[in-house]
Amino acid sequence: MVRKKKVLTIILLCIVLLIPFISNALKASGDKKQRIYDLAGLLTGEEVEELEILAEKYSSRRQTDFIVLTTDDTEKKDVVKYMEDFYDEKALGYDKPNGNFAILTVDMEHREVYLAGFYKGEEYLDDYRLDEIRYKITPALSEGDYYRAFHTFIKTSYKYMGIRPGVDPENILFNNWFQLIVSLIIAGIAVGIMVYNSGGKVTVNGGTYEDFNTTRVLQRRDNYIRTSVAKRRKPSDNGNHSSGGGGHSGGGGVTSGGHSHSGSRGSF
Repeated sequence: MVRKKKVLTIILLCIVLLIPFISNALKASGDKKQRIYDLAGLLTGEEVEELEILAEKYSSRRQTDFIVLTTDDTEKKDVVKYMEDFYDEKALGYDKPNGNFAILTVDMEHREVYLAGFYKGEEYLDDYRLDEIRYKITPALSEGDYYRAFHTFIKTSYKYMGIRPGVDPENILFNNWFQLIVSLIIAGIAVGIMVYNSGGKVTVNGGTYEDFNTTRVLQRRDNYIRTSVAKRRKPSDNGNHSSGGGGHSGGGGVTSGGHSHSGSRGSF
């Protein structure tokens, strides 16, 4: 009898210890959400799975869902309206229904692409930043390399959302190679100073051999020549970009449900 009680106690203890792990596993499976909506069938099953994993990882880091939507039937709607209705009807968002959200919509029927950001996505991915992302992915879309285009969209959106709003994310200061070069230069200067100082203090200076009794200023003259100002005409911005694919058009807007968003539209 005593032995049975010990066995039951051990079993109950094991169950109690396993409850947190079981709960976390169930929660993780319940929290699994879809972020890649490939309605046009542009990706393989393996590519969809890889992009889902990538989107989940970066969405959690920025607390903003990164969504890819493709279609070959916009139901006779403009690509912007199609995306807006999708957002309203699905009520997607990382933090809440219709919450933080960034989406890439590919309309294969009309060969158009539209990028948008909602709430935190709109704050960090404004029209200009979405334009920059679109310029990066358009060549891949034109070549039919949809996986690369979607992968670039997710990673670049993640990168831009790590830079405070109002700052150009393509500034050279944010380039890894530039930061590496600057770091190497600073390290080199630091090492050079240490090597120089290790040789002992230099006691000879400019006044060591100067005879102050015979030294005097012979002549002083300061001639002002002229000041000139050159003016250059600022080149006009026609909205096109050398990286390809349709100029910026329309920008953001507001959905039928009253949700404001940024935007960038183009063709491929």
